[in-house]
Amino acid sequence: MFDNIIQQGAAAQLGEDIISGRLAPSMLFFGPQASGKGSAALEFARVLSCEAAVNRPRQAGRAAVKPKDLAPWTCPCPSCVRHRALLHGDLAMLGPRPFAAEIAASRAAYQREPSVPATGTLFTRSLRKLMARFAPSIWEYENRAGKLNPLSILESLENDIAEFEMLSGGGSGAAEHRSVPEKLCDAMLKNAFKLADEGMSDTIPIAQIRRAAYWSRLAPSGRRKTLLIENADRMRDEAKNSLLKLLEEPPETVSIILTAQRRELILPTVLSRLRPYRFLRRSEAEEREIIRRVFRAQAADSSDAASGESGGSRGLISAYLDSFLPQSTGKLYPLAAFFVASTARASASLLKKKGRPAIPSGLAALGSFSGPIAEAAGYVQAANAREVIAALLAESGNFEAGSFSRFIANILEIVSLSMRQSGANPGWIAYNELWRRHTARAEAAAGVWNQNPALALESLFSRLKTGMAELG
Repeated sequence: MFDNIIQQGAAAQLGEDIISGRLAPSMLFFGPQASGKGSAALEFARVLSCEAAVNRPRQAGRAAVKPKDLAPWTCPCPSCVRHRALLHGDLAMLGPRPFAAEIAASRAAYQREPSVPATGTLFTRSLRKLMARFAPSIWEYENRAGKLNPLSILESLENDIAEFEMLSGGGSGAAEHRSVPEKLCDAMLKNAFKLADEGMSDTIPIAQIRRAAYWSRLAPSGRRKTLLIENADRMRDEAKNSLLKLLEEPPETVSIILTAQRRELILPTVLSRLRPYRFLRRSEAEEREIIRRVFRAQAADSSDAASGESGGSRGLISAYLDSFLPQSTGKLYPLAAFFVASTARASASLLKKKGRPAIPSGLAALGSFSGPIAEAAGYVQAANAREVIAALLAESGNFEAGSFSRFIANILEIVSLSMRQSGANPGWIAYNELWRRHTARAEAAAGVWNQNPALALESLFSRLKTGMAELG
């Protein structure tokens, strides 16, 4: 088990807990982006459902069974076959993730080595991770004007995946590999991107948590159910309260796994009911090896993508995946720095108008850190909101391909780095909270309420400018 999770100690701990029978009903996998949290959760679900693992952990004991010998990735039992294809009825997934980047990178891996079965599986699994979010057990289908009805797109994707597997020799049992037309792969990507861009929200609504709770209480078709909630820190408050009710009395036949980048972002009352597993940032050498083995790309292919300002802090794998997006993090990061520097300058100008010419240390720290990053990319900070927002929209393609939430994440990273660089300062807590609160509001406005990014940014700029001036 977990032999497909590369260089991650948390997976080894999970294997030991499965063997010993010490599993908690609800768990939190937390750690940096692209550290293997989601993959480990899917592997966990497969292992617990494996029909070939007849010697269950409590019966066999730790000395009798080793993690690597229980439910190997290649297990041919019907349950494992369905789990590898992400088609098992006892698995439910919800929550946002960078679908477009993963799908595009997986397609590129297949293009590099189409005769290797693993690359075809990687591609189809990346598609099914997205499609699972629209399963009837999770998705509430509505026929409202302006709302995407994903049924026709899902049907097209299902048909295209079936044809892809038949042609590539995957899934259908074909003995020989045949090339898959580029036109078919292009159609799959087009439909997947439309589904992710128009159908997915950046947050987790309460309706999906309620439906997931109902699904969890139904009897499993096999050994055990697994409910996976990715990026659980993006739940709205009412969704968190609904989830808390499920965690207080979880059904005996379901394992609940939440993932998040940072443990502290989970509501304390929710966190108290979860057993945490920490996923660590892999070394640069290990990340290069993962890119080579999983995505069939040489390490040199990832170095350029990670050479931007954010590459070192986010890791090579994240930077590599972002390189497949129309708006990569390498491009969004200096734009975020431009926004931070311009907002700080506007706040300083407001204070000057009020008769306070001295620039507060917090504003100075923000400007001194973010200003050079923006200027190195050709963006000169400005104090006029309309001028700043017009530049952001033009350079980002109006935040196409769902890049607004990644832009917000880069803003918060820059603010955090500014704080760390300036040293210990009690006043930074208030600044950090101010930016966290208002950016979360802007992200919800654009991602949940479908507000135009220009309006969301205009409101964000104004609130931050005034808020920082009040902090002084």
